[in-house]
Amino acid sequence: MSLYNFKKIMVVPPAKDFIDIMLSKTQRKTPTVVHKGYKISRIRAFYTRKVKYTQQNFHDRLSQIIQDFPKLDDVHPFYADLMNVLYDKDHYKLALGQLNTARHLVDNVAKDYVRLLKYGDSLYRCKQLKKAALGRMATIMKRQASNLTYLEQVRQHLSRLPTIDPYSRTIIICGFPNVGKSSFINKITRADVEVQPYAFTTKSLYVGHTDYKYLRWQVIDTPGILDHPLEERNVIEMQAITALAHLRACVLYFMDISEQCGHSLEEQVKLFESIKPLFTNKPLILAINKIDIVTLEDMPPERQAIITKLQEDKQVPVMFMSTVQETGVMEVKTEACERLLSYRVDQKMRTKKVDNILNRLHVAMPAPRDEKVRAPCIPAQALARLEQNAAKAERKRKLEKEIEEEMGDDYTLDLKKNYEEIPEDERYDVIPEFLEGRNIADYIDADIFEKLEELEREEGLRESGGVYAVPDMTMDETLKEIREMAKQIRGKRFELRDEKRLTARKNKPIIPRNKQPKVRDRSVNKLVETMEGLGVDMSGNENANFTKSVVDLRRATVAVNSKPTPTAHTKAPLLDKESSAVVKKTGKPLKRAPSRDTLGIKDLAIRKKAQIMARRDIAKKVTRTGLKGEADRFIGTKMPKHLYSGKRGTGKTDRR
Repeated sequence: MSLYNFKKIMVVPPAKDFIDIMLSKTQRKTPTVVHKGYKISRIRAFYTRKVKYTQQNFHDRLSQIIQDFPKLDDVHPFYADLMNVLYDKDHYKLALGQLNTARHLVDNVAKDYVRLLKYGDSLYRCKQLKKAALGRMATIMKRQASNLTYLEQVRQHLSRLPTIDPYSRTIIICGFPNVGKSSFINKITRADVEVQPYAFTTKSLYVGHTDYKYLRWQVIDTPGILDHPLEERNVIEMQAITALAHLRACVLYFMDISEQCGHSLEEQVKLFESIKPLFTNKPLILAINKIDIVTLEDMPPERQAIITKLQEDKQVPVMFMSTVQETGVMEVKTEACERLLSYRVDQKMRTKKVDNILNRLHVAMPAPRDEKVRAPCIPAQALARLEQNAAKAERKRKLEKEIEEEMGDDYTLDLKKNYEEIPEDERYDVIPEFLEGRNIADYIDADIFEKLEELEREEGLRESGGVYAVPDMTMDETLKEIREMAKQIRGKRFELRDEKRLTARKNKPIIPRNKQPKVRDRSVNKLVETMEGLGVDMSGNENANFTKSVVDLRRATVAVNSKPTPTAHTKAPLLDKESSAVVKKTGKPLKRAPSRDTLGIKDLAIRKKAQIMARRDIAKKVTRTGLKGEADRFIGTKMPKHLYSGKRGTGKTDRR
């Protein structure tokens, strides 16, 4: 995860484009129509709004630019020094500081001219004050042209910088130009750094990522460093020096044993000694590259003495490698990762947090109390189980895969050798499927004839018992009458079901609150008459559930109330169907909310008067909000008279 994301910095437009963006936004987002006939307060508000809106746009955009760019005091020292090397810290701070000053100047200009606009006594004077305010803001931004151009170039370069996490596990590769640094990073990571047979092919920092022990490591390829004083180093070299100085990483110093890089071994050792202060408190490995060209044994004794002297320092391991033949590449990577891991653990162990954790831990080591030997006690059953498992492992047969690996090309798959239930001399016999046109599987069962006889005996008992006898299908008069009645009932049920479906699909309007819902034409009396006509005895059903009036709230329909004869235990139903209805879901009496236009009104005359007053108020409100405003598009005259009257002269038609 990267610590800083410089790619999110907003684009910095040039001064001319900056002014055009702000002024066009003011033109689009504020009203554009004002007349001298308006009240002076309305004219002042019109132009004050434009000045304030423009000032706010300038302020917001400049604030966004100042906040997006990283502050050198807040970022990691590595990035602060890198930006100082690449962009000059003083120039960078000066540019941002001048933009901050320009923001304050724009705010002051707007503040002054808003104060003056309060005393504008005409449309012309207010317009001139607005024009002067916007002009002064534009002039302030024109003077920032060089700063805006510089910051845009810095933004573009920052967005192209590699994403380096200063706190992650890091390996830095450094050394003279053309000693094989880029080839090494290409071998151990998926980076694709350009490799050429000349010096300073790498002109900036490149980052690759690799994995070791399930951890992500970043490998940084630095530009080549030459052996001269720090003040004389150029921007390319200073990037490498910055990385070496500020990143807690393992340093790989590369040397070219073949001296094809254009620098002798003495010069490479001298550079190593001169930049050694940068390696303080960092794991360091000396990697000697290009042993595929010259090995240590092939070198003259005086050259061998230089390498031998470097090997005397036990703190800095010297490793030989070749990126062309990939000899020793992975060993160098493994050694660097292991050294950095142990270094990071050692650094964490020195912090106060580790002491707090160690103080909570206590490892108890019991001291022997006598000379008696106390051997471990293992139950006999556990020992027997261990012996049994060991015996199983010994007599375990070989897998087919192991046999195939042993035999090689001579191996053929043989599954019949595992048919242990079949005698060995019969295992490989060919099993016939058909013999003399008959299926062998039909004659495998030895008891097939006994089973057939038992089955035939059962079938004989069934036939004698009359299981398969055809029943008498003749119907008497009563059965015919019952079937005819059932047919009529089924037909009626189908008709009622279809009627209900059609009624539910109708797109009925919502019933107003003051209207009585439509009453269905089906009633309890009608139901009783229909069922008695079909021959069903309906006597004794006075207290049945279907005789009650119900209201289904989902369909908003009221069923007809039946008129059963009142008895001693039952009340006579009310004549009003609405008041006697009950809710189907709860069984409680139905209560409808009264219409809202009747609440609190004494009689019909007052109700009509209230309706007339409401209509008038609504009409006034619509008339007031429907007027044309100053922000509306205005076309004066659709057909001006001087263009559409009289004889047409030359050139008149072009203006239509």
